[in-house]
Amino acid sequence: DKETRRIVNNSEDDICRMFNDAFRGLSKTGANLFPENIAEEHSKLAQFIYDHVNNGVYKAGFATQQAVYERACRELFDALDQLEQRLTSKRYLFGRQLVEADWRLFCTLVRFDAVYYLHFKCNIRRIADYRNLQGYLQDLYQQPGIAETVNLDHIKRHYYITHHDINPVGLVPIGPELHFDAPHSRENL
Repeated sequence: DKETRRIVNNSEDDICRMFNDAFRGLSKTGANLFPENIAEEHSKLAQFIYDHVNNGVYKAGFATQQAVYERACRELFDALDQLEQRLTSKRYLFGRQLVEADWRLFCTLVRFDAVYYLHFKCNIRRIADYRNLQGYLQDLYQQPGIAETVNLDHIKRHYYITHHDINPVGLVPIGPELHFDAPHSRENL
């Protein structure tokens, strides 16, 4: 709030809904991230992605007991395997329409190979090892206006420097080389 100079809301769910609904008139694309015809299924899938992927990397990464880490890591990769399968015949999570759940998943996928794979020990597979998830990630990254919002150097520095319990000396890896701008052929689905 510019008048009171206070944060009104920091809930990504609420903010995304506000942009979709209350600020729709300012949209240049008219995109509807919460279509009514899939509302129930979308809500379930968004919650699944949050619980098992978005938060799943943190459950594994901040675990302090081996059994807890292993359980969290396996749940994360079970979820990624399910999403990989879902994307076999669909360009996006709900076919050809981008919805909020796609962007929810993108936020974790774009950081995964550069941060979560090594730093959080979520290293059963990289996203690059998943044919559909990798192509999907590239497709989302290449959507108009998205690539310029992704700064991998900033992302890596944030994670590797601020988590002293995980990385006490604060070294930031040089790699990996990621090619989000490579052809993906998802438009054929």
